Amino acid sequence: MSDDRQSLDVDIVCVGFGPATGGFLTTLGRGLAARAGTPAAESRVAPGLPLQVTCFERADDIGTGVSGVVTRARGIRASFPDLDPAQIPMAAAVRHETVAYLLDPGGASRRSAALRAVDALLRAGRGVLPMRDHAVELPYVPGFLRKDGGLILSLGQFTQWVGSQVLATGAVQVWPASPVAQALVEHGRVTGVRLVDQGAERNGAPAAGYLPGMDVRAALTVVGDGPVGVVGRQIDEQFGMPAGHAKRDWAIGMKMVVDLPETCALEPGSVLHTLGYPEPEIFGFLYVSGERTASLGIFVPSWFDSPVRTAYRYLQHWMRHPYLWRHLAGGRMRSWGAKSLQESGRQGEPHLVGEGYARIGEGSGSTNVLTGSGVDEAWTTGVQLAEGVLELLDAGTPLTREHLHRAYVARRRASWVEREARVAERARNGFHRGVVTGLVGMALAGLARGRLGLPGTALRAQARVRTLEDWVGNRIPAAELETLRREAATFGAGLHDAVMSRLGWPAIPYDGQLLVSHQDALLMGGKVQAAPGFADHVIFLDPALCRDCREKLCVEMCSGQAITRGEDDLPVFDREKCIHCGACHWNCTRPAPEDPNRSNLQFRAGAGGLHSTEN
Repeated sequence: MSDDRQSLDVDIVCVGFGPATGGFLTTLGRGLAARAGTPAAESRVAPGLPLQVTCFERADDIGTGVSGVVTRARGIRASFPDLDPAQIPMAAAVRHETVAYLLDPGGASRRSAALRAVDALLRAGRGVLPMRDHAVELPYVPGFLRKDGGLILSLGQFTQWVGSQVLATGAVQVWPASPVAQALVEHGRVTGVRLVDQGAERNGAPAAGYLPGMDVRAALTVVGDGPVGVVGRQIDEQFGMPAGHAKRDWAIGMKMVVDLPETCALEPGSVLHTLGYPEPEIFGFLYVSGERTASLGIFVPSWFDSPVRTAYRYLQHWMRHPYLWRHLAGGRMRSWGAKSLQESGRQGEPHLVGEGYARIGEGSGSTNVLTGSGVDEAWTTGVQLAEGVLELLDAGTPLTREHLHRAYVARRRASWVEREARVAERARNGFHRGVVTGLVGMALAGLARGRLGLPGTALRAQARVRTLEDWVGNRIPAAELETLRREAATFGAGLHDAVMSRLGWPAIPYDGQLLVSHQDALLMGGKVQAAPGFADHVIFLDPALCRDCREKLCVEMCSGQAITRGEDDLPVFDREKCIHCGACHWNCTRPAPEDPNRSNLQFRAGAGGLHSTEN
């Protein structure tokens, strides 16, 4: 079959519609509308017409972000000075923040000797730090953690609201359900993007109605496709990373939107951060966005070495902690989801500009890993790029690497985003040596404004994740572990539930509305879209490597149970359950046969995913 690939010429093409691209298109759209009829706003590919700006988003809707967030919102408020949170569904002003250290109420949590000593001191010193429901609220929240004057947002609702503002300018086109397969690179220059082929079999072979993905050529490609976006990863691989930079710190955020029970006393604007439980490495949050409505969830980070790290069951144990359950008992899940988080911060910053492209948002290393803030930073990088582009357009200057560096990168370097990223740069290093070390390192970096920090090196999953035998030690005999493995292979399931139960974690008392099975969460808490006619976006390159892998971390960590054990204990992918969180991309422990720096699992461009405008 001939490759009758269509082509479209535009001036600027954007990949991904999230907070960063929202900031870029909001600022650019306003600027172009104000310049209508001037040479600066005239298209170079279609003379006589306005500048042609197009954005392609993988998800089925621009409002399907997967996160409840709390942000200082400095950049967002600068873009919308008269913003009233009531304009945005599920938005509220921050009124009160609490940080709570959760002790283990049942004894199943894996805690180091240092943490056990801390727990014992806290239990013995109730008069110094009052304890309630196996938790201690910190009497002082450090300034670098506080979100005073900030906003609680639903990322899905926020991006949908921003999209309406962007489209109202008439200067931008946004195309959801249009995944980008790759960047077009010619002679070291990015010349645009190629969309995913349609009408294809699962293996990518042409089927009836086959339509090759269109090539969209542009003078500038704006890459804002997040932590696991294929274009961002392709550019990292093709052009390399700056010396000393790497993207090896990540987390999986698993989240819910919950109707709180009538007995809950938490007021809108309440922000609650937790640490210490269900495992010391796992952090949690609960943000009250309206009357008896909350976003909540946990972050399972890369430095959690367990080979059976399942975010879903840990989320349920976290909710069941007495300190939280007093607020949640009797509540109801409204929506559910998960996403990858790029946690390397400035240490994972790629080349921000090159010939024909610019990077913004989370994939550009903008997340502040000290404050745990990313949405406002991502938004601001998009604004900065748009301001730089408008400046170059006004001057009639080509959008080359040199000019983009002066107009965008210099702007970013002189901003609060850069100053605070420098403070945070070494804040997470200590976690690669232990939880207590990590917390000390964060405190040092925050209180000393980045002048102090602890050493630590992030490792790839294949060099970090421990074997199951090493993880459980003598708590489960080797023969019993092998029995559990055989049973998991027989039923095509993960090992996490069996291992966690054997290690003393209690069964989850399902109630049918808030505590439900993982599969029921897929049905009740969201809507998985998996349009036909696209090739599978999760590929296992060498089956032999998968067969020999005993950890099968791709199965254990899959947020939607879309990867299971099949015949010969090989992983099987079911895109009808995939929510595009990207957990498998971070968690494959087998290097690719041809490149030890990449894994045996490829996470490609694909359509669909979890559809929920709330979460």
